[in-house]
Amino acid sequence: MKIHFLFRPRFLCPLLLTLLMLQCRMSSQQTDHTYTNHLINENSPYLLQHAHNPVEWYPWDEEALSKAKSENKMMIISIGYAACHWCHVMEHESFEDDTVAAQMNELFINIKVDREERPDIDDVYMTACQLASGGRGCGWPLNAFALPDGRPVWAGTYFPKDQWMNVLKQFSDMWQNDKEKLLDYAEKLTSGIQQQDQIVMGAPQDLHLGDANTMAAALISKVDMDRGGRKGAPKFPMPTNYLYLLDYHLMTGSSDALKAVEVTLDHMANGGIYDQLGGGFARYSTDQDWIAPHFEKMMYDNGQLLSLYSKAYQVFNTPLYRKVIEETVEWLRREMTNEEGGFYSSLDADSEGVEGKFYVWSAAEIDSLLPEGDADVYKDYFTIKSHGNWEETNILFRDLAEAQILKKHALTSEELNRIIERSNKTLFQFRSDRIRPGLDDKVLTSWNSLMLTGLLDAYKATHESNFLDMALKNAAFLKKHMMKADGQLWRNFKDGQVKINAFLDDYAFLIEAFTNLYQVTFQPQWLNDAKKLTDYTLQHFFDDSTGFFNYTSDLDPPLVARKKELGDNVIPGSNSAMARNLNLLSHYFDQSEYGEISDALLSAFIGPILESGQTSFYSNWARLYLEKLHTTYEIAIVGSGYSKTLRKMQQSYLPNAIYMGGAEEGDLSLLQDKLQAGKTMIYVCQNKVCQLPVEEPSAALNQITYF
Repeated sequence: MKIHFLFRPRFLCPLLLTLLMLQCRMSSQQTDHTYTNHLINENSPYLLQHAHNPVEWYPWDEEALSKAKSENKMMIISIGYAACHWCHVMEHESFEDDTVAAQMNELFINIKVDREERPDIDDVYMTACQLASGGRGCGWPLNAFALPDGRPVWAGTYFPKDQWMNVLKQFSDMWQNDKEKLLDYAEKLTSGIQQQDQIVMGAPQDLHLGDANTMAAALISKVDMDRGGRKGAPKFPMPTNYLYLLDYHLMTGSSDALKAVEVTLDHMANGGIYDQLGGGFARYSTDQDWIAPHFEKMMYDNGQLLSLYSKAYQVFNTPLYRKVIEETVEWLRREMTNEEGGFYSSLDADSEGVEGKFYVWSAAEIDSLLPEGDADVYKDYFTIKSHGNWEETNILFRDLAEAQILKKHALTSEELNRIIERSNKTLFQFRSDRIRPGLDDKVLTSWNSLMLTGLLDAYKATHESNFLDMALKNAAFLKKHMMKADGQLWRNFKDGQVKINAFLDDYAFLIEAFTNLYQVTFQPQWLNDAKKLTDYTLQHFFDDSTGFFNYTSDLDPPLVARKKELGDNVIPGSNSAMARNLNLLSHYFDQSEYGEISDALLSAFIGPILESGQTSFYSNWARLYLEKLHTTYEIAIVGSGYSKTLRKMQQSYLPNAIYMGGAEEGDLSLLQDKLQAGKTMIYVCQNKVCQLPVEEPSAALNQITYF
């Protein structure tokens, strides 16, 4: 190549040196990897993990979909996420193997999907897997086989290399020799997917305490009252279940519901599922005692669990719960927050290719790092064994009661606490020098919104001002980068880029978070933003023909089925979240449509909840049932001292109570004519009918009763 310079000679040498260095760097980048596929221009950490596989991966885009049709090839749609352990295993065994890749490249169009960025695609093909397998063997990685038009014919999860090669051959042979059978599979599966979300809307129904009791009893009967969580293994936190039971206890006085919450939260906080050194929870426990986690840490779990422990701390005032709150927020600040206040998505389960290696310890390490006396106490405190308590190594968890340790080592509680505190600092510092688990540093609107609500709940429970500061900074980030002027949202943010139109959960959880932020700050902008987002969802997501919200907006290209997220799982379903939002906002704004849609949505689910006996899969709907069964308390605080009064009021957890107010009356109808000169007054209202105003929070709390 000939280069012509238009510079004077004295600039020539520096320029040549720069060009040569750049050429060397580019050459080095090109030779670092034998293969590079179409994922190289993506910014999803999960997709980039596969960008140098010999498999000719494409992202889900028009190029890949058109190529499948033009070449008349079946598609493999492989779905996972960055922190997924078995995704890594299958990549290493199969997708990095030249022989496997050659088969996939020759016979299929291969598409990689980050399920966290594209939950709509994941939902379609996960439903296909569940229908094809009867609900067994479906998880991540999810590997779906589809016709060139995208209709699925079959899907499964992780396969060892030999099995995967057999699966490839079977579908290749069928495509060549028995295409009609695959077309028949596709027609039946697609029809099944499209029928999955069919629930008939009914007329609004009367609500009865007896039905609420039945829902609660069904959930409580499945709780392990000795170790907490659902009976058996594995155990998932399922925060919404215990938020519901906490509300149910406070609204009805149920001692069984309270016990179910307390035993679950105690054992989780003392278990290996909780990072005893660094804070934050792993995604689930593989055993029935919360000891051995699947070590990945997800933002959506920790945001909801922060809310749960914060509200439980308001009820129980347990120091252990406050410790969890403070340590989880510190983990969030230290490891999971970008410079502008956005929250990253997850930490991997693996480091150095080994699951949990970053978090586990040998007894010899403890002995070498701590003084002898402290080491003996620490090993008893965290159940550390010379031969290991898990796969020949040790997970930190608490099993012995504190009284037993105090007696064995002749210590006072204060002495024990000092030993554990200084030992934790030593081990944390040592652990910080280990090779860290991989970080998925994309920012997702929905997961950030769950954590934003968690921070606000933590602030209400503790009055730690830095929690509110983090919440406000995160809200400003979301409004700046993820929200357009008309209320449209983006799903994801990474490296300064937003790429994917948001889904219903992004709107639902941000509406909830902004509404909560208004209730903590009384800054009207947040409530107005919540309303703007709500009106946008009604315009672009609401399906008038069914009465439900679609998961994707009417601006998104269609998939083989347009899904609705109806039930609740580890993350609440977006329809139940929207129904609760509409119910809440109907008390702030004079728009009857909000309440009517919320009533109709709930009415559709009363029957399925009661008939199935599976309240755990409808627990956010069950929370809405309670909120409509017990008339909402509308608490207005007006006057110059509103901030101090609000903090005192919010020290108590009041389910089904909303707050509004400020130094002036503002624009909300319920605040009109409430300001009294020189005073800060509290009005406790229901259906906009208020009791006599009072000045003391204790007097206002006495006006609130549930049973």
